[in-house]
Amino acid sequence: MACLLETPIRMSVLSEVTASSRHYVDRLFDPDPQKVLQGVIDMKNAVIGNNKQKANLIVLGAVPRLLYLLQQETSSTELKTECAVVLGSLAMGTENNVKSLLDCHIIPALLQGLLSPDLKFIEACLRCLRTIFTSPVTPEELLYTDATVIPHLMALLSRSRYTQEYICQIFSHCCKGPDHQTILFNHGAVQNIAHLLTSVSYKVRMQALKCFSVLAFENPQVSMTLVNVLVDGELLPQIFVKMLQRDKPIEMQLTSAKCLTYMCRAGAIRTDDNCIVLKTLPCLVRMCSKERLLEERVEGAETLAYLIEPDVELQRIASITDHLIAMLADYFKYPSSVSAITDIKRLDHDLKHAHELRQAAFKLYASLGANDEDIRKKIIETENMMDRIVTGLSESSVKVRLAAVRCLHSLSRSVQQLRTSFQDHAVWKPLMKVLQNAPDEILVVASSMLCNLLLEFSPSKEPILESGAVELLCGLTQSENPALRVNGIWALMNMAFQAEQKIKADILRSLSTEQLFRLLSDSDLNVLMKTLGLLRNLLSTRPHIDKIMSTHGKQIMQAVTLILEGEHNIEVKEQGLANFLQRARQIWFLVSSEYLQ
Repeated sequence: MACLLETPIRMSVLSEVTASSRHYVDRLFDPDPQKVLQGVIDMKNAVIGNNKQKANLIVLGAVPRLLYLLQQETSSTELKTECAVVLGSLAMGTENNVKSLLDCHIIPALLQGLLSPDLKFIEACLRCLRTIFTSPVTPEELLYTDATVIPHLMALLSRSRYTQEYICQIFSHCCKGPDHQTILFNHGAVQNIAHLLTSVSYKVRMQALKCFSVLAFENPQVSMTLVNVLVDGELLPQIFVKMLQRDKPIEMQLTSAKCLTYMCRAGAIRTDDNCIVLKTLPCLVRMCSKERLLEERVEGAETLAYLIEPDVELQRIASITDHLIAMLADYFKYPSSVSAITDIKRLDHDLKHAHELRQAAFKLYASLGANDEDIRKKIIETENMMDRIVTGLSESSVKVRLAAVRCLHSLSRSVQQLRTSFQDHAVWKPLMKVLQNAPDEILVVASSMLCNLLLEFSPSKEPILESGAVELLCGLTQSENPALRVNGIWALMNMAFQAEQKIKADILRSLSTEQLFRLLSDSDLNVLMKTLGLLRNLLSTRPHIDKIMSTHGKQIMQAVTLILEGEHNIEVKEQGLANFLQRARQIWFLVSSEYLQ
């Protein structure tokens, strides 16, 4: 039975199935093995670069027959190899082609082919597997379903430079998280791939390098192992540094920089190591320059943002390297303005990468301005920067919006900017709009930034309150996401600090005592601490204590008692005790007044 495309076959597609296409499929059923072989070879030549022909053959049922021939013991090795080549060519068509191949269970058939003793057939199967696994529609889990596959692929690495290239490429595309990293690591990926970095084949070196970048990403175990691996008497970090040199291909420089960046972030290399400060960081800054391709500039900026994110000194060094802050402003100038018809291709290319460029620039600005006040000032003073960030908050791309919010959050850590630039551009308005309807990943960062805008000295605090922030934040405290609960209660705590009685009453009314008790019983310590901080700020002055305790005194005392009698650490109980003392002071004042009368 033929494996059909997932999308319904329209009559127009069927009408395009030519007689010659039928002829190719019919020849696969010829009783003469030689004619079948010639038919497969002719089919191979017919589909090269011809997506229409590929789709026709798939519709006509060529795939099941090719897989049958590939798996038949009576088929010659040459026929099996040619079948694998044709299947690989079909996979290089559209994503629907790949889906059709997957529906026909092509992967188990090809993996079975890897058990053959014939190297050419193995290489053809691996080439086809590489094409399928690098498609975005292929679930990477299919590589890990059979526990015998990974060790067998490791064993095949020594067979030829083609097996090395294809297997490394499969690994780098199918390693999507700690579980996959652990499987590959436990089956000796580091030891089996390390020596490939010195291969005479550039493609093998590159794919091995990409393997190490995905293995090391956010993985201390792998990174700590890599830092001590020797290849021909040289440590891996030294080999990576050599691959960073300007005379190496850009792809190699970038991937080597990624490896060193990930090892550094995982704690295997110190942030003040020369290979980071003098080699990796300058290389990544170079990748951000106008001379580089747009995709290289995106990758360079995003990797640099990740490298410097937690380290103040690296942020300072990067900010003064090659005028980076000003250089990034160019990322917002795409797509370029074009008028001539000859520039259509360039315009299409610019449009494709425009979102990615803005996202990368926002990410890097966020990392640069994470800690240093002078750097934040330089960023904000960059040409039209605040306008660009505000515009970014309403972009159609979720990734760009998220990056813009992160950038704004980073800059909002500046007291001076909160009082000036943020007020001048009324940043709170688009931020409140973002908070109304956004995915959780954006809400977490946006609500965190709102905490800063609600600080007592922020000019944005009053208009934010008037725009209905209390209800919005009380709603966040009920979220299933712990980070949103923390930010919601944190923002309310900031809002209540030295606030008027009316604001405090609004908070208590909107939050409700039932929700207050739920927050005080929250399993997340940060939620509990911020809730206690809110109580402290609500009970900050005698008139406010009198007013609040007269209406909510019993519930608040129950809440504080709940904390003091619970199994909490000393920090939590100290916060609870501070609130208890506020209540005790209020009772003392009332009692004193009664006696004085």
